Amino acid sequence: MRFHTEKKGTRVLGIAESFRKTSACSTLAGVVMRRDLVIDGMVFGNVTIEGNDATQNILSMYRSLKRNDINCIMLDGLIISMYNIIDGEELKENTDVPVIAVTFKDSEGLESTIQHHFSNDFKLKVEQYRKLGQRDKILLKTGKILFVRS
Repeated sequence: MRFHTEKKGTRVLGIAESFRKTSACSTLAGVVMRRDLVIDGMVFGNVTIEGNDATQNILSMYRSLKRNDINCIMLDGLIISMYNIIDGEELKENTDVPVIAVTFKDSEGLESTIQHHFSNDFKLKVEQYRKLGQRDKILLKTGKILFVRS
């Protein structure tokens, strides 16, 4: 693993999304930030709303940066753009960089919601969702709780 918290030059690629429910695509923005909070890289991408292309498009974004100094990829969850599911394991395997997905709310899960939303063809989405596994609950020093998949 290339994540060395003791190094001053630690860099994280953080990826977030923005979309409208009426759009066909969501815009992804990636920012490379150093440990000292200096931004030293940016990348943009798109994923299909309700699609299955999030993992591959994030890999393309990472590769387009052409960097070997990114120590971690951070995501705001692994389910984006109306159930476009990111395979964190595949990202890790193809980048050799740890992946951390953070969410801020506990939930009962999305399996029944996915089945309802994709009533005709939900089996692949449910399989992808189950593959994500459970989230770990983490209590921060601030008293806030995060839910993390890594």
